[in-house]
Amino acid sequence: MILEDVLIVDPVDGEYVGTVEFDEVIHRVVETNKSNYKGILMPGFVDPHIHGIRGIDTMRATKEEFEMFQEYEALEGVWYFLPTTVTARLEAIPHAELPEGMKFHIEGPFISPKRKGAHNESYLLPPSDKLFEVIPVGKIAMVTVAPELEGFDEFAKSCLEKGIIVSLGHSDATFSQARHAYEMGFKRITHFPNAISPLHHRELGLVGAGLYFDFMVEVIPDGIHASPEFIELLFRIKGSDRIQIVTDSISATGLVDGKYYLGDLEVFVEDGKAKLKDGTIAGSTLRYSEAIRNFAKFTKCSLRDLAKVSSYNACLELGLKGGRVAEGYPAKLVLVDPELKLVKTFNF
Repeated sequence: MILEDVLIVDPVDGEYVGTVEFDEVIHRVVETNKSNYKGILMPGFVDPHIHGIRGIDTMRATKEEFEMFQEYEALEGVWYFLPTTVTARLEAIPHAELPEGMKFHIEGPFISPKRKGAHNESYLLPPSDKLFEVIPVGKIAMVTVAPELEGFDEFAKSCLEKGIIVSLGHSDATFSQARHAYEMGFKRITHFPNAISPLHHRELGLVGAGLYFDFMVEVIPDGIHASPEFIELLFRIKGSDRIQIVTDSISATGLVDGKYYLGDLEVFVEDGKAKLKDGTIAGSTLRYSEAIRNFAKFTKCSLRDLAKVSSYNACLELGLKGGRVAEGYPAKLVLVDPELKLVKTFNF
């Protein structure tokens, strides 16, 4: 296939009008030195934190539903994602149903009861290699862990040895505890700045550590989990190299308001806002195609920056060959219009 005179957005080479020739792989990229273009071509998106969509929930999904999950995400321009769990019995995670090539983001049960958010406190556990006795190592890409919990150091090192990413989150860690985790080499934070110890001028907490140190941070740009101004501030401080857009979306995404479930907790969705009965935010109903438009609107970032936070950064972290519009890369591509609305996906 050949796409002529499109605005190519590559996180390394930048933005320019050109022609792209590809099948499953990008074979040729040529700059055409034109000012007019027929659409914007970006790398396919990656979502490392998503619980569900259109009635499908990671904790209840069958193999067929996981495959439908992939199809629904492709409609959002997402070519790779991590189905994300919630706190439950480890034996309840449906790892046997996970299709080849798909891996989990394990969120809970190794989290703080004080910052549990929409997680069932009765299933919380200290970090332990018991996880790997229940879920095969090859089916886990990432684990969210509170670094202040007893056993964190040993568990985090075990994850590192197994090639599993440790993301700090749902944590009441002090700045000192966050610094310790960072100096150990664990430099990622889950859905920043939500469900972590807040910044105070005498105790910076995990929020302050996330800004002070060179952490990679997830962000949910729905205008609910964090204000547009906070997202803009975060972008000013961190830049596009240390942010990843995620949705944290639940099974209610793409469906009408009503009652749904996140794990075994009831979630009530009203006006697109997902909350527990007590008002706790319970994931989102954010679609990825909305997320990129919101992030661009909130931050006024360049398209090149947008390609980094929506694809390239996650690909680098997850060890995926993707996230670029460049020769030799898989042709996981999305064509969007000037308003960043999805026009077409390629090779998903």
